[in-house]
Amino acid sequence: MSSDSAATSLRFLVVDDNEDIRDLLVRMVERLGHTAQPASDGVEAVESLAVERYDFMLLDLTMPRMSGEDVVRWLGDHPDRAEGLRVVVVSAWAGDHRANLQELGVHAVLPKPLRAHQLRDLIGETPSDTRS
Repeated sequence: MSSDSAATSLRFLVVDDNEDIRDLLVRMVERLGHTAQPASDGVEAVESLAVERYDFMLLDLTMPRMSGEDVVRWLGDHPDRAEGLRVVVVSAWAGDHRANLQELGVHAVLPKPLRAHQLRDLIGETPSDTRS
């Protein structure tokens, strides 16, 4: 982990339809010194992505109105909104979708419940020159 990545505050979009899980992920991100914007489903996620830039998106797969996989497909159709964004699927059910998600550009797939050390490791592996 480089020292400059630890000093930089990252912007997260946290997308989960379960309010308790969403709030927990937001608190975990904020405890690590970063900012987090919550979204309760894929529709809210796309609305946020259309107007804001994020470094990471923590994304559930199974949600009403618009699934996490549909959000990733939307990003594929809007590459200008995906630039510099690392999409991390956080799901108890991602195993069957892992290969498809990686083809769609998902950076990582992590199991629920997400542990704080997994989030720290994920942030620590972020290269500083990914926007070339």
